Amino acid sequence: MSSNAPRIAIVGVAGRMGRNLVAAVEQDAQAQLAAGIVTPGSSLKGADIGELAGLGRLGIPAADSLASVADEFDVLIDFTMPRATLDNLAFCAEHGKRVVIGTTGLSDDELAELDGYRDRVPFVFAPNMSVGVNLTLRLLETAARALGDEGYDIEVIEAHHRHKVDAPSGTALRMGEVVAGVLGRSLKEHGVFERVGQCGPRSASEIGFATLRAGDIVGEHTVLFATEGERIEITHKASSRMTFAKGAVRAARWVSERPAGRYDMQDVLGLTEQGG
Repeated sequence: MSSNAPRIAIVGVAGRMGRNLVAAVEQDAQAQLAAGIVTPGSSLKGADIGELAGLGRLGIPAADSLASVADEFDVLIDFTMPRATLDNLAFCAEHGKRVVIGTTGLSDDELAELDGYRDRVPFVFAPNMSVGVNLTLRLLETAARALGDEGYDIEVIEAHHRHKVDAPSGTALRMGEVVAGVLGRSLKEHGVFERVGQCGPRSASEIGFATLRAGDIVGEHTVLFATEGERIEITHKASSRMTFAKGAVRAARWVSERPAGRYDMQDVLGLTEQGG
């Protein structure tokens, strides 16, 4: 392990994503697993986080608060719920930590609150940490420039497991935002998230969204550009949560050396010049 490896703490180590994050950090020679946090008051407090993740004993007991491990980590990875994530971001800003956020479903007010920390703490915020998804976003920019104003209808279709609580997914919304941004449109004005009954023909400028929830689908996203005579589909399919976990660890390594700012995975992958 590198002597400069950032010490990483993970929130929600008892959950499915938390367990994958523990495994991803353990597999990364350039990162050090330092702490794991469970829900305050959880009976799992004190349990070995390696055993929670099915990796065997690692000698790191689960804590139930960030305060109790404040001196033990440099970067926090958080894939939890909006309010908890914002509270954790505030804690990290006060204690000089860095943060990687994969939480989705934030409201406009919560997004504005999150953005208020850009001058106080270095953090990566992305609805999807997958390297493949973030490369797909760049492909969508290219496709939208070439096709979007040439009579092509645009639809975003996403599918996830039955336990996902927000819809459309954060990734689907980000894909829609990328396309809309290239075309000078706004999802608030042109996004169509429901079609029921006699809704009439689609308008030329709308960007439609369709959501599927079933079984154990990890995550599938397709953006469809369709016109008379042809259609182009740009698709990403994830078969394991480890793809998101590995991307988050890569982001944690990257942000450990950055100044205060709001960044995303495009920055981490070197696809933009700098963060926000």
